[in-house]
Amino acid sequence: MKRDEQLEAVKQYAQEKLGQDKTGHAMDHLERVARMAQRLAVDEGIDPFLPVVGAYLHDTIDEKLVASVDQAKEELADFLHSVDFSAAEVTDLLDVLGNISFARTLEDKPVKLSLLGQLIRDADWLDAIGALGISRAIYYGGAHHEKLYDPAIKPRQHMSRAEYRNLADETIINHFSEKLLHLEEMMSTPSAKKIAAHRQQVMLDFLAEFHAEWDAEK
Repeated sequence: MKRDEQLEAVKQYAQEKLGQDKTGHAMDHLERVARMAQRLAVDEGIDPFLPVVGAYLHDTIDEKLVASVDQAKEELADFLHSVDFSAAEVTDLLDVLGNISFARTLEDKPVKLSLLGQLIRDADWLDAIGALGISRAIYYGGAHHEKLYDPAIKPRQHMSRAEYRNLADETIINHFSEKLLHLEEMMSTPSAKKIAAHRQQVMLDFLAEFHAEWDAEK
């Protein structure tokens, strides 16, 4: 199977799995991450094919979006083999996609990612910050019935992976302090770092305005 045919099959697979998502992880998100992964790969001087494939598939095995991660991985592996990805490519993609979430960085021994993993994770994290990140944070929080903000609830610090996944202890605005504002410094590739710097400022400006309006200062 030719690469363009493989990529089209990948898009269809992602559409089947996440096309109806209402939490900010539907095809519009995957398309943006894929475009960014291609841009970052080109900047790094490597073939963008696998980074783009991984970008389309990265949320199909995400623990917060699937009922069983093991089953999702098995289905993804079977699909990739069925559209002529090599055994090495399937292994690399599954290893990367299972280790790029922010939650994995909260473990005692964070995984050191390959360049492929760095590109996909940077592309995904860039879509979590800036104007899009603000929009998606509110959209996701609303879908999970989180509070917008409560001054009495302080941002959590030094969270474990399980604590991070407990949305009952989070507000939408606190999510910026707990995760989103940390992503700029955690980017791996030079191009992502530059893009993240601008998007970081967008979030800081938003939060300053939000708190000023909340306190009736403006």
